[in-house]
This record gives sequence, C-alpha cells and structure tokens, in this order.
Amino acid sequence: MLWVSSLAVLLLMDAAQLPLPWILLAILGRTYIQTGLFIVVHDAIHGSVLPRNQRFNHGIGKLSLTLYALLSYEKLFRNHWQHHRHAGQENDPDFHDGNHRHIASWYWKFMQEYLDDKERTIILFKIIAIFITFKFGLHISAVSLLLFWFLPIVLSSMQLFLFGTYLPHRSEDSENSHHAVSSNYPLILSFLTCYHFGYHWEHHEYPHLPWYKLPSMRQIQR
Repeated sequence: MLWVSSLAVLLLMDAAQLPLPWILLAILGRTYIQTGLFIVVHDAIHGSVLPRNQRFNHGIGKLSLTLYALLSYEKLFRNHWQHHRHAGQENDPDFHDGNHRHIASWYWKFMQEYLDDKERTIILFKIIAIFITFKFGLHISAVSLLLFWFLPIVLSSMQLFLFGTYLPHRSEDSENSHHAVSSNYPLILSFLTCYHFGYHWEHHEYPHLPWYKLPSMRQIQR
C-alpha cells in the first residue's frame, strides 16, 4: 500500500517544479520502499508472510514481484532455493563463477542469472508500454516516471545485491556451511541498509524467520 500510494502521489506532482533536494529525497524514499517490496517477495518464498498458508504466500509474492520489476516469481523461487542449497558454491546462481569477483562484474553476472536475453526483451517492451500508457493515456510526465518509478528499481537491485549478496558472501574464508557472514550494524542502521538482510548468516541458518525477527536471532547468536 505504501509502494502504490507513494508512487501515485509523486507521479501526480510536476517533477520540474520540485527542489532538487526534495527530488533526491523522494528517489531515496522510493528506493527504500522498493527494496521493502522485494523483502515481502523474499519472505513469501520462505513461506513466512503468512505461515501455514502457502497459497497466500505465493499470491502475495507474485503480486509484489510484478509490482517490483515485472519479474517471474517462479524463476526467482527456484533460483533462491538453489542459492540456499549451494550458498557460495559453484551451483549458487547468486555467486560469482570465479571470473566475476569484482563487485561490478559480479552484479552483472547476478542480474543475468535472473534475466536472459528473451526476458530482458520482454521486460523492455513492458516498460515501453507502461511509459506510453502513462505518458499519453494518463498524461504523466516521462521524467517523473523515470525518476520515481524506473530509477528506484535499478537502485533497489543494487542495494539488494550489495547488502544481500556481495557483502555477506564475498569472503572465501567464512568457516560455516552457508559461506555467509553477518554485518555488525546496530539495529537502526541494519534496518535502514536492507531491512536486516545484512544479518545474513542468521537468515541462512533460520530461513523460516521473517525479516523483522532476524535482529532477535542475531542477539541470541552473539
């Protein structure tokens, strides 16, 4: 609801009339909400949005992922569980293959695992259709769409990759079966960076826990 309402309010505004600091703040806010939408998808995959009701979890997961970036829930579901089974190893779709260790090349490889050429083409046509519909059908500024809808999608994917994949799994010296380390951020910073997703070892060890219960488990493990 926050994702929909914030987008609606911002698209109805004239971005050209907004001060630059407000535009930057709006982009950051929308990016954070965008990331939160993906966290809902992630918890739906783990069945923790509404425990013991997989039909609801899958339904809210599909809806949230469509709103997030028009992605396939089924493919994300398969890849994410493969990541948990082979975290930080050769068969992990989220991990580098030995040739993409740099953060930029790893991010590109990470994105390719979820979007092949056909899927990228389909999404491109969907994005173009959305821009045309909003621009000419609803008379929404293309600049507003770019700033408050499209840009937060890109920035959110980078945020999720940085705090949910790169930082937790980059160390090859992590001595645990999940090949994952957790951040030592305090509670507020952990929430602001990526909804406590930085407490990553705890997530792999207790995948059934929703995001808001990870800090409590982190305290117990300490």
